[in-house]
Amino acid sequence: MTQRACRTCNEFARATLFRRAAAEAGRGLPAIEPGMPLPAGTGLDRRAFISRTAGMALVVYGASRLSPLQLDDGIASAAAGRSSDRVLVSIFLPGGADGLSVLYPAGDPRYRRLRPNLALKGEEGIPLAGDSTLHWHPSLAPLATELYANGKVTVFPAIGYSHPDQSHFTSRHYWEVGALDVNLRTGWLGRYLDLHGNPDNAMQGLSLDGQLLPSLASAKTPVSTIASPEEYRFQSRNVWDDAGGLLEEAVGGLGGLRGDPDRWLAAASNTALESDRLRRRLGRFLDKDGHARIHSPGGLKYPDGDFARRLQALAAMLGAGFPIRTVAVTAPGSYDTHAEEAGALADGLKQVAETLVVFQHDLEARRLGNRVLTLVWTEFGRRAAENASRGTDHGAAGVAFLIGSGVRATIVGGFPGLTKGLDGNGNVRATTDFRSVYASLLEQWFGVDAEPIVPDAKRMKRLKLVG
Repeated sequence: MTQRACRTCNEFARATLFRRAAAEAGRGLPAIEPGMPLPAGTGLDRRAFISRTAGMALVVYGASRLSPLQLDDGIASAAAGRSSDRVLVSIFLPGGADGLSVLYPAGDPRYRRLRPNLALKGEEGIPLAGDSTLHWHPSLAPLATELYANGKVTVFPAIGYSHPDQSHFTSRHYWEVGALDVNLRTGWLGRYLDLHGNPDNAMQGLSLDGQLLPSLASAKTPVSTIASPEEYRFQSRNVWDDAGGLLEEAVGGLGGLRGDPDRWLAAASNTALESDRLRRRLGRFLDKDGHARIHSPGGLKYPDGDFARRLQALAAMLGAGFPIRTVAVTAPGSYDTHAEEAGALADGLKQVAETLVVFQHDLEARRLGNRVLTLVWTEFGRRAAENASRGTDHGAAGVAFLIGSGVRATIVGGFPGLTKGLDGNGNVRATTDFRSVYASLLEQWFGVDAEPIVPDAKRMKRLKLVG
């Protein structure tokens, strides 16, 4: 679909360019904004390789000590031993999505006074069950009717942190590292993998953006990126050496070693079997030339666009048994809506909602519904009052959603209203701290202690999010 344009601020454009350059290790950092925090993972070593086991081209970060063969073995071994691992998918709405449009207070008369041009009418959006003062943006109707109505969405109508920073650079950095610390260089999901991941499994943290998304930046465990579904292809010959093609033909026959009393040989046999199993499963959604040809179960049809193709491929990889534990991806859309907000916001939200609904149905059709949670977030919300350009400026609290079959479908924190709920700058006050969400997910979803991962976890309230 054609994306309607909105005018974004210069800072957002600079932040985007800066992060793209910083993610490419070895290129150096451009001097764009004095005092801005370096994105987590900046300068982390990276290597491009083609994995036989994964059947695709990967760019792996933090794996300089491992050979390609060790990386392949690590993926296969992890797949054999962790087929029931829970997965968290982090989806970022870049630019600061307008929470007062995503979930708008239709019945509050002050809403129309603050937004004479941008205010949505009550009948345009579906009331939010559990808090009928809030209505869903019309573009989010699929999310409301197909997922939220069926108990598969937790809503955070006013999420943020204390003493909010309205810089794209800084606020996004806080969310990515899981702390209000401009000096942290690892992401909160990367630290989780450092403590509880596999030292050889490069697919445990997977960025679907073609560059390392900072929330996955680790200190010692390998994580990887894939640029696009077009890179999901199996390359067989002359990968590591001239004998490479022979391995593809022989690897499946090593299963006879499984019962060998030599424990080392048995372990090698199991790894070979798992590598062959994953490769053959991958072959079900590759054409004769090795290019992606992904079919979702039950005739499910994803919308057009890269975001949808990436999530469709992710569902297929999870269904094939790839050992993925954390995933990060950037959503489509223009959310830094300083001018002409209405059309651009509607377009972006529509793409996201339609894709997330099909993705959730796809996971459930593959019997993965209870293994995968999807967290949708943005760096901040927008100011309550519209500006003179029919847009909104940087605010404080925004919205977030947690999606999955295993969520406790509820409204967390509540909406504070537009009278006492605004701070001195006219921004919505946060009723939920994002660090509470992280700490609660680490403990309830992954079953690990949050305190070594989220620096402020000890003083963060725990929220009942799962089950």
